[in-house]
Amino acid sequence: MKNQKYLTKDATPATIRHLLTHGAGFPEDNPWGDRQLARTYEELIDLIRKGISFSNNPGLKFEYSNLGFTMLGYIIKKVSGQSYENYITKNILEPLGMSHTYWEYSKVPEKELAHGYRWINGNWSEQPLLHDGIYGAMGGMITSMEDFSKYVALHLSAWPPRDDEDSGSVRRSSIREMHFSWNMSNFNSQSIKYDGSPCPTVSAYGYGLSWTKDCEEKVFISHGGGLPGFGSNWRIMPDFGIGIISLSNLTYASAGSINAKVLDTVVRMAKLQPRKLPVSPILNQRKSELTALLPGWENPEKTGIFAENFFLDYFTDSLKKEAETIFKNAGKIVRVQELSPENNLRGSFILEGENSDIEISFTLTPENPPLIQEYHIEEKAKADK
Repeated sequence: MKNQKYLTKDATPATIRHLLTHGAGFPEDNPWGDRQLARTYEELIDLIRKGISFSNNPGLKFEYSNLGFTMLGYIIKKVSGQSYENYITKNILEPLGMSHTYWEYSKVPEKELAHGYRWINGNWSEQPLLHDGIYGAMGGMITSMEDFSKYVALHLSAWPPRDDEDSGSVRRSSIREMHFSWNMSNFNSQSIKYDGSPCPTVSAYGYGLSWTKDCEEKVFISHGGGLPGFGSNWRIMPDFGIGIISLSNLTYASAGSINAKVLDTVVRMAKLQPRKLPVSPILNQRKSELTALLPGWENPEKTGIFAENFFLDYFTDSLKKEAETIFKNAGKIVRVQELSPENNLRGSFILEGENSDIEISFTLTPENPPLIQEYHIEEKAKADK
């Protein structure tokens, strides 16, 4: 790659992360890439040496590239000394017990092999199966629903982060890195929910996987596959611990939209709730210490729970006046709700009053022990029962 001519002389050279996140500047190549499946290593290297045509400079834009993932397959070969097929089989598929997963269709038992079709001019037309080659690193693996469910379960098992033994074929931390939204790809203001109501979504790309968050803060990790004669999609909701796989032998079948509707329906009808983030001990401690000061704010400087910036950014007289007004409006406090954490060092909680509720939020510093650096208090209307 060192002799590639980018679009401008000040371009950032393409990296492995660019390849993983479809940000290397290569053009979208789905129609072309699907017909390259059986190409050889030598043909790939020859293409690169002749010079790649860039649509963008690396690192500037998301654009789906089968060529980029083919190059990743070659990198696996260079680093491991074995083909990407063998490396993945030995290190991921076999440890997962995926014994009915293949790269080359001619090795699949005839009775187990699905044939692909295209709907053309009102008739089904069988499509020729494609042999495996270097471009198979971008797609084309042949598997069963039972086998592939083991791989999807591996991704779900990465959540939540925890202390117990990490015994999977891929580290949980690496899987979560795959799920991270590295490269922003789309904002869809026209997305709609299962009931037809608008629900804008934002999408990004992780390492080989799509990341989507909808208007209800639900996060989806997914990937679709399409080759002549076939279409597939798997989609999981890490915060809910559920997922779905759809495999079809119809060219570019719209499996993704089906999966999205199914998961929406399951969450809605089963009234599922996302996994709750546990409250860290220090957040609970600071919550109790902060609540004890309200509403009077008597000698807060002596408590030792506030960071050095706090009384430069907030003034005790103003804090006291604000809190006493809100507490007076709320009336007698009848219940202190549990803290709702945003992360390990930030959260909020509700004080239920007879007339209205009070929401308090605060953020801690990166010090050890963490101290309160930010604080907000707000009166809230009583929630409907």
